Amino acid sequence: MRRPLLTGAAGLLLAALVAIYFLWWGPGPSAGPHTIVVQEGSTVGSIARQLEKVGAIPGGARTYYVMARLFGSKDPIQAGEFEIPKDMGGAAILDLLQHGKPVQRLITVTEGMPSVIIEEKLAANPYLSGPRPQILEGSVLPDSYGYERGETRLLVVQRMQAAMTKTLHRLWAGRSTNCPVTSMEEAVILASIVEKETGKPAERPMIAGVYCNRLRIGMKLDADPTVIYPVTRGKPLGRRILRSELNAVNGYNTYRRPGLPEGPIANPGKASIEAVLHPAQTKALYFVADGTGGHVFAETLAEQQANVAKWFAIRRARGQM
Repeated sequence: MRRPLLTGAAGLLLAALVAIYFLWWGPGPSAGPHTIVVQEGSTVGSIARQLEKVGAIPGGARTYYVMARLFGSKDPIQAGEFEIPKDMGGAAILDLLQHGKPVQRLITVTEGMPSVIIEEKLAANPYLSGPRPQILEGSVLPDSYGYERGETRLLVVQRMQAAMTKTLHRLWAGRSTNCPVTSMEEAVILASIVEKETGKPAERPMIAGVYCNRLRIGMKLDADPTVIYPVTRGKPLGRRILRSELNAVNGYNTYRRPGLPEGPIANPGKASIEAVLHPAQTKALYFVADGTGGHVFAETLAEQQANVAKWFAIRRARGQM
């Protein structure tokens, strides 16, 4: 007479175990993926409520909390942004939050990007917090930088600047004596001009060599990008330089003043800094576009004038003059 009762109890126990298995170790809801942002100091209880709110777990927050305490690790929950894949079960979710990698987003600073554009990129990023910082020109090393959702814009900028400081000190320590720059600040200024003058990486040492030669003999740099900088703060000009801009008196116009401009005109990359600290050995004092995206170099003014005439002929053939 007792056997049916035992059979019924065993059936209930088996059903409970099956339910627990599927609630904790089985697949999660078919909806997804889900994204949650875990704040510093979050507990299993608060996380359970977040997971219930986004629909990532079956059974509700209370059930999840109890099972996490019974079957889960006691390791702390990490802060950060996490993406929970579709069908991920409760046990796997807890393991992800305790031991997985938070989502890392990237913001990229390209070589020669001016600070004003970096500031705009940071301000437009919806995943960062805090005010838009002002970035000193030439203080950021171009690279891709990871950040987490909710991180402040200032902290991201500080990492960019720390990378530049570290790289600059290392490159400066191994510099040659072939260019008359006397400080790391001057190296960054000249590197920013080199960066803006050519889109061909192989030309950077040669461009640097020309400018180093000019600095050495006190010849004006006559660099178009330095004329443009006060007009656009480093953004593309979108037209030809005006005569009035070539004649403008300011701290950047290298057509009017000898030596380096008063500051960088962009954030130069590692390769351009290296080019300045190890310039090509050349006697060239001039260069002009060659029509292919590169430049042709000359040692004398007569050679330069001939090269300029060829460049003008190319432009006329293209209908640009």
